[in-house]
Amino acid sequence: MPQLLVELFSEEIPARMQAQAARDLERMAREHLAAEGLLPEGLKTFAGARRLTLVADGLPAAQGDRHEDLKGPRVGSPDQAIEGFLRKAGIARDQLVEKDGLWFAHIHRAGRPTPEIVAEMVDKIVRNFPWPKSMTWGRGTLRWVRPLKRIVCLFDGEVVPFFIDGIASGDVTEGHRFMGSGKPFKVKDFDSYRDKLASHFVVLDPEERKDKIMDGARTLCFARNLELVEDEGLLTEVAGLAEWPTPVLGDMDPAFLDLPPEVIRTSMRTHQKYFAVRDPRSGKLAPHFLTVANIEAADGGKEIARGNAKVLSARLNDARFFWDEDRKTKLEDRLQKLTGVTFHAKLGTMYERVERIEALARELAPLLGASEDQAACAARVAKADLATGMVGEFPELQGVMGGYYALAEGLSVDIADAVNSHYRPQGPQDEVPRGRVALTVALADKIDTLVGFFAIDEKPTGSRDPYALRRAAIGVIRIVLETGSRLALKPILAAHDERIQLKDPAAKSASGIQFGVARFRVIKDGASQEVHDLLEFLADRLKVVLRDQGKRHDLVDAVFALGDDDLVRIVAKVQALDSFLTTEDGVNLLAGYKRAGNILRAEEKKGPLPAGPSIAVPTAPAEEGALIKALDRIEPLVSRALGAEDYSAAMRALSEIRAPVDAFFEGVLVNSDVSAERENRLRLLAQVRDLMGRVADFSQVNG
Repeated sequence: MPQLLVELFSEEIPARMQAQAARDLERMAREHLAAEGLLPEGLKTFAGARRLTLVADGLPAAQGDRHEDLKGPRVGSPDQAIEGFLRKAGIARDQLVEKDGLWFAHIHRAGRPTPEIVAEMVDKIVRNFPWPKSMTWGRGTLRWVRPLKRIVCLFDGEVVPFFIDGIASGDVTEGHRFMGSGKPFKVKDFDSYRDKLASHFVVLDPEERKDKIMDGARTLCFARNLELVEDEGLLTEVAGLAEWPTPVLGDMDPAFLDLPPEVIRTSMRTHQKYFAVRDPRSGKLAPHFLTVANIEAADGGKEIARGNAKVLSARLNDARFFWDEDRKTKLEDRLQKLTGVTFHAKLGTMYERVERIEALARELAPLLGASEDQAACAARVAKADLATGMVGEFPELQGVMGGYYALAEGLSVDIADAVNSHYRPQGPQDEVPRGRVALTVALADKIDTLVGFFAIDEKPTGSRDPYALRRAAIGVIRIVLETGSRLALKPILAAHDERIQLKDPAAKSASGIQFGVARFRVIKDGASQEVHDLLEFLADRLKVVLRDQGKRHDLVDAVFALGDDDLVRIVAKVQALDSFLTTEDGVNLLAGYKRAGNILRAEEKKGPLPAGPSIAVPTAPAEEGALIKALDRIEPLVSRALGAEDYSAAMRALSEIRAPVDAFFEGVLVNSDVSAERENRLRLLAQVRDLMGRVADFSQVNG
């Protein structure tokens, strides 16, 4: 079947936009083709420095005829409504068909040639492409990320003719800007297109460009007994900057190696797009760098390496200046500058945030086995590096540089580690802090963020999360769970919530200091509504974490419903509950619980349930007495297991009432005509519900 090839050739497309552009091109093409009843056997897109390409295989030569019944207004509707429907359907009144009191129009549309549909599709894609930023040029009105130069559009080897703002479609494209022949060349299908591009020094597929970079880089490093410091994000970026990527290994002044390695790598990566290399024996950075050129130089890249080395030296000299100057002032002495840095208009300055984090870290320290004084000291200076020259130049090094400066001024290793790692984890691949002081400060930092923004009602909504509160919440959860930290979150959050003093952005003193504003807090169960909302938010984030581990979200609800706020205990219960409910005993006991719950809810609507424990009546059915005995025996077992936090044992104990519960419902009539019997049996069902409810709220469990 015929093949479609489309290339949109322009000036340089920013590397950060290319991957999404390829996805958008594929999505838009699929949607348009599907709307016309054209389903390709295969569709793939490619993005590079100067071109977006689409190839679709297995398209039919023409669209099939289509028949459609359009539903119109009711029979007897006003003439205006019927006339409007006729215009929409493009038919006459005598072509209407009556069915079930409605008018229908049977529409027959003859299939169109695929090239005609493709021409419309490309025009719509180009005019409506969702670039994050776009531009116009010349006197035209067309918007594209950079000036659009050529359009290749071939179907079954033939040009699909159309114009878009004066740009005619064709079968001609261009190769590499410098290494190609300099002459446009014709293509007839995807294979010839890809091969001719390669012969003109353009690698079409971004994955092939990545492989070319990595293979060349590893070869160069191996020849010098070096090891590449791999960086997937940087690899993706440089693969989008070059059409014919050529790795070049350069040398830097070894004297710069006395700078912190993060400074060297950040300077290389952020400013120059270089890869760092290291000595495989020591694991330390080596005095070299690897850059990716867009040409194969006649001298093997020596001049490119020399020029890049000069630029890198200038950058690293700036970094050395900041490094030397920053160490002349202690972190504590920099805090005064933070009084002039606004954290948020309603939450005050960064200095006020530091004071809150310090107070919270001091409270958390004994709960986490950390030194109160060290935790408070680390929390106090953790943000001080925001006022340093190095972090001003390299914002991504905040925290990291504070750790180095803390060591340089003689603070303890634990304090330096806490300062260095208090922002972690910043993503799913980032490790959590392990030191007791470090995890204390990291938790205090994230809890202050969460409590503060919930206090001013800046909660995430939908996909909107401008203050990264979801990431902060998952950070809290990961730190607590991965370090096994036992914390009752509700009182901690409530105490810190009381510490939050809101500001009025419009009210300032003559010196520029913001005045506080009254905060009305509705207290319920020992905490404000904002704290309750935050606990629910943490529960939702915990569901996300556990879902990624294959756990059911309803089990988190079932455990949280008991008011537990110890994440470690909650997860242990969820895991035990998850295992229990996969067994036959678990499934059947859940069914028994729900049956008992339904009966009890129906009775509770009539009035309060009978109080007190059930009584073993000699004349009662044997199944009733057996369930009473089982509960008397099993309740202490469940209590001991819960006290020891052995939730698997608690589930095993609960499983022993499954058979007596089944037998009870099989052999006993709960709603007996004898009032005493009915009340006794209701009390018995309440005992079953209450015993199971000590583990989780089983009414929240699906099934």
